[in-house]
Amino acid sequence: AEGIGLVRTEHMFFEGSRIVAMREMILASDENDRRAALSKLLVMQRADMVKLFKIMDGMPVTVRLLDPPLHEFIPHTEAEMDSVARAAQVPLERVRRRSAELREANPMLGHRGCRLAVTYPEICEMQARAIFEAAAEVGRSSSSGKAPVAEVMVPLVATLKEIEVLKKVIDSTAKAVQEEQGVQLTYRVGTMIELPRAALQAGPIAGMAEFFSFGTNDLTQTTFGLSRDDAGSFLPAYKAQGIIEQDPFVSLDQDGVGELIRIA
Repeated sequence: AEGIGLVRTEHMFFEGSRIVAMREMILASDENDRRAALSKLLVMQRADMVKLFKIMDGMPVTVRLLDPPLHEFIPHTEAEMDSVARAAQVPLERVRRRSAELREANPMLGHRGCRLAVTYPEICEMQARAIFEAAAEVGRSSSSGKAPVAEVMVPLVATLKEIEVLKKVIDSTAKAVQEEQGVQLTYRVGTMIELPRAALQAGPIAGMAEFFSFGTNDLTQTTFGLSRDDAGSFLPAYKAQGIIEQDPFVSLDQDGVGELIRIA
């Protein structure tokens, strides 16, 4: 192995007390409540990052900031809502109301990826702090003398300004951790090209991003205007009539999606 190409941080929060804290954060009605939930998530995220950095022993680890469509975390049953209400020490009705407010008609194109961090920069700040504090801890205790290399990936960027805004948050958090702990961190901030606009604007974005990855699933969905979850109902007919040769989610579309990747 030469490193880890993609750590999907949202998948770290689907179990037990983690999903309760995640739901507390998502359902929070103000910044104070959100920061209270984020303080719980910080401990969990940092511990996970420490393990990854130790295992990789100086090899780069690309960590994608939270990219969940919110519906994946919103509690749906009364029991789940009651659990979140008790954990957050708020009325059940408040959780019901907030859950209803956050439902989206098209969550895959909704409030996710960098949009979450732009709206709530404290989320980006928490994740950056978890990454950098973990890197500092592992760097101090490394028996090989190899310092962790963190690559922070900002997801679902469409504009230069989005990564510019969030890179400032990440850089200021890195500076704070370095000053607090007296360490020098090795890190880069980049993005995943997964929207057609990002591919077409890759030149300007590259002026701010220090690395690119390509998210071919979302890039395929947004280029074709297809839902990966729903396309199975008609793609067999398209293949049978020779409109497409392969399912574009199985075999990359070289002419359309591939052209956007070549442009980027």
